Amino acid sequence: MIRKIFRWIWKAMLWFFGLSILSVIIFKWVPVPFTPLMITRIIEFKLDGKDAIFSHDWESIENISPNLQKAVIASEDGNFLKHSGFDFKAMQKAYKNNSKGKKLKGGSTISQQTAKNVFLWQGRSYLRKGLEAYFTVLIELIWGKERIMEVYLNSIEMGNGVYGAQQASRHWYSTTAKELTPREAAGIAAILPNPRKFKASNSSSYINKRKEKIMRGMRHIGKLEY
Repeated sequence: MIRKIFRWIWKAMLWFFGLSILSVIIFKWVPVPFTPLMITRIIEFKLDGKDAIFSHDWESIENISPNLQKAVIASEDGNFLKHSGFDFKAMQKAYKNNSKGKKLKGGSTISQQTAKNVFLWQGRSYLRKGLEAYFTVLIELIWGKERIMEVYLNSIEMGNGVYGAQQASRHWYSTTAKELTPREAAGIAAILPNPRKFKASNSSSYINKRKEKIMRGMRHIGKLEY
């Protein structure tokens, strides 16, 4: 009996590793059509008796302004181009701040956020964090930085029912992702901590201050070399 259980566990693990690696390889080339968060949001709308809001168009990295790429790096992950998926200094700083009772910060890199958004569910648990680390290693090895940025900017939530750079550009500024100005890009990046609460345009003073800070950070990034 025990031998059968171990055999079943071993087979399940092999299937998991095989399918997970295969899915990462597929999404290196194929656009990600939807994410678990998108499905969750649609279910939430339905449970609340509201019409589901879902705007999502895939755009290649060539059609997404470098301004937005720099803005999310400045806002979310200043060492994105340097680290291998994990920014341990940022994680340590976040842990210290959280242990002191300050505002909670996750310290997650763009790579970690992409792994979570594409392959996993929302929420906090050791299991999910472990799987997030696993998928982060995979996408760093198989995708590389440019593809990670491309998937990130096409899959994250950038407004209420708004996903990806193209729809966010249309929604907030009536423009395209390719034509975003530095300030518009900073506006989208500024709301990412809570895109359903904050507005990228006609923003609050808090978001306007974040825009200015992000724009200052963008000037120090220089040319993007993936």
